[in-house]
Amino acid sequence: MFRRSLLCAALGLAAAAAAHAQSFPAKPIKLLVAFPAGGPTDITMRQLADNASKILGQPIVVENKPGAGGTLPAQALQTAQPDGYTVGQTPLGVFRLPYTTKITWDPVKDISYVINVTGYAFGIVVPADSPFKTWKDFVAYAKANPGKLTYGSTGNLTSPHLTTELVAQKAGIELQHVPYKGSADLMLAVLSGQLMAAADSTGFAPQVEAGKLRVLNTWGEKRLAKFPDAPTLKELGYDIVQSSPFGIGAPKGTPPEVVKKLHDAFKQAMEEPSYVAALGRYDMLPNYMSTADYTKFAQATFTREKALIEKLGLGKPQ
Repeated sequence: MFRRSLLCAALGLAAAAAAHAQSFPAKPIKLLVAFPAGGPTDITMRQLADNASKILGQPIVVENKPGAGGTLPAQALQTAQPDGYTVGQTPLGVFRLPYTTKITWDPVKDISYVINVTGYAFGIVVPADSPFKTWKDFVAYAKANPGKLTYGSTGNLTSPHLTTELVAQKAGIELQHVPYKGSADLMLAVLSGQLMAAADSTGFAPQVEAGKLRVLNTWGEKRLAKFPDAPTLKELGYDIVQSSPFGIGAPKGTPPEVVKKLHDAFKQAMEEPSYVAALGRYDMLPNYMSTADYTKFAQATFTREKALIEKLGLGKPQ
């Protein structure tokens, strides 16, 4: 009798899940974005959300959750209902979190990875009136003034922070890092002279094009079309390429049928010219990974980031 009750309960749950998946979405979906409004991440994700909402037939409402190195959306997914109505951006900082902070959840096992959508184009910029005309000037000053050259990033343990520290280590220089919540605040700081340099995604493009900032280097495999005079890190002698892919995750336990609906909608949204154009404003490109591939990427990145954190000596105290 007990076994029959369990079987009936299981069948009931399965039927309810199937019905939920079939009717999904029946109300607005919340998309948590890891950086502030007005920056390149926010602008491109809002375009993606707008495209996907038309496909799904329900609004996708963007909620910005900046801070903590871009990990707040992933943390919020740990307490959200696994019904597909809350999803979040998952930057690379999520995979570093257990190595730097005491947490009770696993970034690989406790998120349902839906789809990877793009990655950043990064670089280091200085004010247009800076005495640093080239990266060589930057390094020379830093060597002559250890710890006095200030630079900002979009947060502690973000890709701009860690990559700059890795470059500094390879160059034999010591820099003073100042974290900000996002690109908008960071750009204000470097333009106002509070900082000597900034490491960021190409949200700095409008200021460079307006003649207010100068690009010293970029971090892709090739030079960026917008900044053809700026050398890559590889050209400068550092074997580093950083594009920091990111995508969208859902709470653990979200029904596979719901994950598939989200995946299919966001994939179609990625292919819309409006999204490609939004990315192009910041030299970003679509970078599609399926649910299965994105899950594998999460596992591989989790392992790789541990090695980077240990190399830089930034792990949490044991």
